[in-house]
Amino acid sequence: MFRKMTIGMWRFWFAGKGMSIETGRIFALSAIVGAFTGFVTVGFYFIIEVCRHYLSVSLGHLTLAVAAGEAAKPLFAAESFAEPRRWVMLFLPAAGAVAAALLIKWFSPFTHARGTDSAVYVYHHLKARFSAMVIPTKAVASAIVIGSGGSAGYEGPMTLIGSACGSSIARVFRLDVPTRRLLMAAGLAAGIGALFRAPLAGALFAAEIFYSNADIEYEALLPSFVASAVSYTVFSVFTGWHPLFRMPDCAFDNGFRLLPYLALGFISAFGAKGYIAVFRGMDRKFKKWKANNYLKIAVGGLLVGAIGFAVPEILGNSYGIIQQAFDCGSPDLRMAAVFLMFYFVKAVATSLTVGSGGSGGVFGPALVCGASLGAATGIVMLHALPESMGIHPPAFALVGMAGFIAAAIRTPITAIVMVAELTGNHELLLPTMWVCGISFWLTRGWTLYRSQLASRRA
Repeated sequence: MFRKMTIGMWRFWFAGKGMSIETGRIFALSAIVGAFTGFVTVGFYFIIEVCRHYLSVSLGHLTLAVAAGEAAKPLFAAESFAEPRRWVMLFLPAAGAVAAALLIKWFSPFTHARGTDSAVYVYHHLKARFSAMVIPTKAVASAIVIGSGGSAGYEGPMTLIGSACGSSIARVFRLDVPTRRLLMAAGLAAGIGALFRAPLAGALFAAEIFYSNADIEYEALLPSFVASAVSYTVFSVFTGWHPLFRMPDCAFDNGFRLLPYLALGFISAFGAKGYIAVFRGMDRKFKKWKANNYLKIAVGGLLVGAIGFAVPEILGNSYGIIQQAFDCGSPDLRMAAVFLMFYFVKAVATSLTVGSGGSGGVFGPALVCGASLGAATGIVMLHALPESMGIHPPAFALVGMAGFIAAAIRTPITAIVMVAELTGNHELLLPTMWVCGISFWLTRGWTLYRSQLASRRA
């Protein structure tokens, strides 16, 4: 009855306006998906903050730097400790990862731990059909892993949660498979657009992510625009309207600067290949190991804890490293070595966390690795090139982050727009386009996500 009344209302309204009933129907459904996903994203964000506070902060005395946008409207009052409880943080990532794995086993029939790769697989092979239990189970499990210090991102799980939101709305209205795919993509866009505070990038991501070559799901663009805009609005009402990161003013006003950015394009491409190779290698080793899955997850967590014992900054989502790259100004060459170390250590720690079966994403850590490589490159260029070149390491961090995402995730258009929305800086679009094009071209055949098809014709 409700479904018939709703369709009747849409037919009356849009027929009176001379508009396509089908277009209006998709528009309205996308708005519903966006609103639903927006509230789910708010819940997911607060669950992460609760887990982080009571696990890493209260138990481990670990107070790491965070992104400026995350610190702007905190859920809990800031606490500071002289030293983290390193022995607690040595074991906490393993305990959190095992607890999350048990939660997924008990409550969700969909046990794949990698959010974005799973969403892409379901879109192509399972007719965009999700169980609604994926939404709360994946949210709580990922929050436990990240809150306990696991080196993973929450954007990957959010793509899975957002996709499940869209699929669930489609099931409520008993929609056909093509429409369900559209709403799944819209939910994915809504989740990313809200959590990143990047609504346009979220919509573009939902169109690009399903293919590894230069192809997009163009039918999903308009529904994704609507859903992402609504979701971002809902999320920002609760968390604020600020960008995720703070960045100093950096403009592109010297054409010769494209030459060092050319070098950054090559560095981002090969850095992304290294990240993919480490992750795939670790994943294969854990799959070949004839042991209980929970033992694998525990061992991966213990190794992450051991790395975090020496380098606590790599625990959790490590967005503080990106913020540090944007705030670095004009440091000496020793900071270049530090950022290079962050790249290697974060890549290994993330591969251990997710490759062993932990619930978390690899998208967020890719941002950290890209910003670290970009900052290191910018610092070296600052000391190697004449002062007249006007090299700004924070600008290289931003552009390097985009180039890394374009190469590793295979979403070049998203990468260009996303870094501008993440920081509120739109003056570096030219070098960002340059570097993303180079890195995307150099990494053809490489991708973090095995479920991506080459193109729509594949």
